[in-house]
Amino acid sequence: MAVHTNLSNRLHAQLGEMIAKSSPGERLLTEPKLAEMLGVSRATLREAMRTFETQGLIQRRQGVGTFVVHPSGVIDTGLEWLESIESMAERVGLTVHMGSYEITRREPLADERQSLNATELLEVSRVIETEDRPIAYLVDTLPYGLISEAKLQQDFTGSVLDLLLKKGSPTVNSSDTEIQAAAVEPNVARALRIQRGDVVLHFRSSLVALDGGVIALSKSYFLPGFFRFHVVRKVESPGLHS
Repeated sequence: MAVHTNLSNRLHAQLGEMIAKSSPGERLLTEPKLAEMLGVSRATLREAMRTFETQGLIQRRQGVGTFVVHPSGVIDTGLEWLESIESMAERVGLTVHMGSYEITRREPLADERQSLNATELLEVSRVIETEDRPIAYLVDTLPYGLISEAKLQQDFTGSVLDLLLKKGSPTVNSSDTEIQAAAVEPNVARALRIQRGDVVLHFRSSLVALDGGVIALSKSYFLPGFFRFHVVRKVESPGLHS
């Protein structure tokens, strides 16, 4: 185990130094040549490169090669307030825009029917990019008619939350969110231009109204290299519950 750990640490250090010395857009050596140069198997090399890919430092393009992509900025924010990626990016001076998106009208699954109390849903999936690099993939599911398809076609820039806040009714009160590191599914990997099974930050959220009802369900996938989330945690006073 110690030998494997030392090998992994050495490999990550060597790759990190190589990437740091390369210019954005520069292509790295092919996997066979890189593995030979570093004295590791291609499988070991590929596993190490996944780490740098999800950090936004490299981008692997099928049949073309691996390119260095230094992040132009990081969205560093707390999680105390509910806000869109656009709002978070604007605050830190990072320019983002919506890439490809899809609006689908469909029937709800059993759990969605119960949560949203709807017989028909609108699913909005889209990619959020900075420059030409995808950094997040978002999927929002809401009752059909809550936001018109015409509105989504005309005024939509990527944030369902911002549209709901602007609409004002129902009033968004909070978000119940589960956060985990998760290996991405094939469709998410394609959208983010990473490899299937790469690990990203995954948020599963329910937007909650003032009356406690669920307004919308969302799934968000963030590339760790472009997002740094943190929470301020307070220490409970001794004897508070005694």
